[in-house]
Amino acid sequence: MKLFDKYNRVNLTSTIITFVVGSIAFYFVLDYVLTSQLDRGLLVEQSEIVDFVKEHKEVPEPLTTKHQWTEYILINKPIALPKATTTEAFNKLENEIQHVRQLVFTIAAGGRLYRVIINQSKTETEDLLQMIILVIILMIALILLSNYLINRKLVTVLWKPFYTTIGTIKDYRLTEKKALQLPREKLDEIDLLNTSLNSMTERIHQDYHALKMFTENASHEMQTPLAVIHSKVESLLQLSQGQEAMVHQLMTIEDATLKLSRLHQSLLLLAKLENRQFELIEPVNLTSILQSKLEERELIIKAKELKVAVILEEVHLHFHQHLAEIMINNLLNNVIRYTPLHGSVGIYLTVNELSIKNYSINGALDKQKLFQRFYKEEQSAESTGLGLAIVNEICTLAGFSIEYSFISQEHVFMIYFNTQPA
Repeated sequence: MKLFDKYNRVNLTSTIITFVVGSIAFYFVLDYVLTSQLDRGLLVEQSEIVDFVKEHKEVPEPLTTKHQWTEYILINKPIALPKATTTEAFNKLENEIQHVRQLVFTIAAGGRLYRVIINQSKTETEDLLQMIILVIILMIALILLSNYLINRKLVTVLWKPFYTTIGTIKDYRLTEKKALQLPREKLDEIDLLNTSLNSMTERIHQDYHALKMFTENASHEMQTPLAVIHSKVESLLQLSQGQEAMVHQLMTIEDATLKLSRLHQSLLLLAKLENRQFELIEPVNLTSILQSKLEERELIIKAKELKVAVILEEVHLHFHQHLAEIMINNLLNNVIRYTPLHGSVGIYLTVNELSIKNYSINGALDKQKLFQRFYKEEQSAESTGLGLAIVNEICTLAGFSIEYSFISQEHVFMIYFNTQPA
């Protein structure tokens, strides 16, 4: 849920509750005030009747108007203390029963005892009250609507710099030559955010370039002695013809040197992948790459007498040619190396996924460690333990997902990708 929607819900809810509670309270207060006004009118009318009786020794003529009328009834004993109450009474002029405020009291006149009933219609009061409540409801609705529109416009304007900042961050890449440069803003909070992000990305940018330079320099410095060692070993091998012990030692050195060289190249590739130094914008024919890499391994497959089932659809991706070849190379090397003699391999490619299966006699691999660096379930002098880690990193960079499962004595590697026409 967006911040504005959350704020708007809370704001509207609290405003509506406040207005509803306030309106109910206002209704009862207004009703009390108007009723008190009617009661004062009844008391004034009572006072006038009492004054008239004192002066003329008889009750006045009953007063009958549209909204007030008086009744006199002969009684034998006085009633309790007079008190105004709300009740219903018949209005002869209007010919209907109406809600009235009624005051009943007794008075003696001309030797007789009368019960005087003064009725004050509440019709006008109720109409006035309804009109006031209607006006209040309309005002509340208008206030809520204007508040919503103003808040929406205001919040949109206030949050525009924030979304501009978010958009700039989304588009920013560490591979750019300069750090993030967000502008100063008038709002203190947004300005503080931009300043903090500028400072943070400046440090990240410096660390990234320092790490990049270190990786490149270390790669260059390691490559030179490895090349020297390799060339010297080859020279010594040529000079050591017939000396089997020395040749064996030199071959061991050469194998270790070659493995160190592969390890060096793999670590350098991983560093480049993590630093996002590849742009995946090339049209790549994944089907062609798979066919080519399988042809390269045809002799190995025949030597191990593997049964290879291949079903390939034509798949073109926006990818990176070199990374695609590395990904396929590592997967095929892994499958062929660890499939036993006379084992089976299945390779299936569709526009949505790549599936590579191979028979195994050693059980499932550890899913938690499988794609970690230097993980090797089976020891191999040739393996660096980085092949699947590189495949996983390439998939992450490309937005693919890779999964491993062990089904019916087969290792199954599935790569799911969103195909786009190249």
